[in-house]
Amino acid sequence: LLAAALFPAIPLAGQQVLSVFAAASLTEAFNAIGRAFEQAHPGVTVRLNYSGSQVLATQLEQGAKADVLATADQRWMQYARDRRLLASDAATFARNRLVVVIPRANPGYVEKLQDLARPGLKLVLAGAQVPAGGYSRESLRRLNGAPGFPATFDRQVLSNLVSEEENVRAVVAKVRLRGADAGIAYATDVGARDRDALTILEIPDPYNPIAEYPIAAVADGQRALAEAFIALVLAPEGQALLATRGFLPAASRP
Repeated sequence: LLAAALFPAIPLAGQQVLSVFAAASLTEAFNAIGRAFEQAHPGVTVRLNYSGSQVLATQLEQGAKADVLATADQRWMQYARDRRLLASDAATFARNRLVVVIPRANPGYVEKLQDLARPGLKLVLAGAQVPAGGYSRESLRRLNGAPGFPATFDRQVLSNLVSEEENVRAVVAKVRLRGADAGIAYATDVGARDRDALTILEIPDPYNPIAEYPIAAVADGQRALAEAFIALVLAPEGQALLATRGFLPAASRP
């Protein structure tokens, strides 16, 4: 396998577990990367803990043990760095973009972005402290006063907010189950199983803040294994596994 060729097995004393804390939006991609890492390192089991980046950073601060941290924005990685929770500099390994997700039945009659401001629409977003929630609110602010949009567009849209979720996957789930008329999520969170239940409304590039995903080794973790995992994420094989799940390369913008 390519992973085995690129990353020779690290000498191990029996079975070892590599603990990776990763943003919820990375689930499918990191599941695949974790399997590739295990194949390249016999005797290692990759244990993946997915949640909102703010939850992961707080868990580490409260004493949770991990070897690798991968967040969906720079803010929570910096939070971990400021608290001396990291053993290495963070490297940006992927980027992502936002889309509006709508139930296929479209009960809110959302045909264009301006419809998100219609009174009575039920909107769901990730919480403001969640990376996806922060990016979503930034996107709405960028649309203020854009051609065809009122100067207070973000306030009008946020007045329709009926639920704030702990991570972006919960936003997609709620819209898919018709618990809301619309939501804002990452493009990568709308998988093949969602296509029959959801419709996507694109957000134009000038108004679409690009999410940056950094990764770093955690202090007091298994440094050699952590750095080997990070190397795989940054290598062509890891980048290909991310790209097949819709992530943008770390060094480019759409």
